[in-house]
Amino acid sequence: MGSKYTKRYTAKFKREAIARVDSTGKTVTAVARELGISSESLRGWYRQAKADREQFHLGVDLVR
Repeated sequence: MGSKYTKRYTAKFKREAIARVDSTGKTVTAVARELGISSESLRGWYRQAKADREQFHLGVDLVR
């Protein structure tokens, strides 16, 4: 059964974890294991960052 306590991570930690996936070529699961965090959490952060980057690029293209 899960804990009632929700672990909070800083934005910096999330950015660094995402960057580690990108820079090492390791899977999200492998990086999450190395960092001692839930792979579901890192996967969610990674997907959100990817969506944010895509949205940013779309916005930049629309401005041109």
